[in-house]
Amino acid sequence: MEINISDENCPLRKTLEIIGGKWTMLIIFQINSRTIRYGELKRCIVGISEKMLINQLKYLCEKGIVSKKAYPEIPPRVEYTLTPLGKELLPIIDEIITFGLKHKL
Repeated sequence: MEINISDENCPLRKTLEIIGGKWTMLIIFQINSRTIRYGELKRCIVGISEKMLINQLKYLCEKGIVSKKAYPEIPPRVEYTLTPLGKELLPIIDEIITFGLKHKL
């Protein structure tokens, strides 16, 4: 397969725009195949600021990677799950983890 990475429509470039952020794959990995509430997700990702997590979740929802469900309760309850598209990224993340373990990175 020949890919022209200088093309702005390059599939590698487009994919990295979505998953190449510092926190993106960590968020996707933590949500995984479960439904998770915002507070739990925040506790799972050490070092991420509230603002960054909110922005990343909003971006991932816009890109169709994550689904958000808000319940009209007090206090508000918000849950996140991966969409089918988001679940397609899990094997890629697993391979990255395997690479890191294999090479002790």
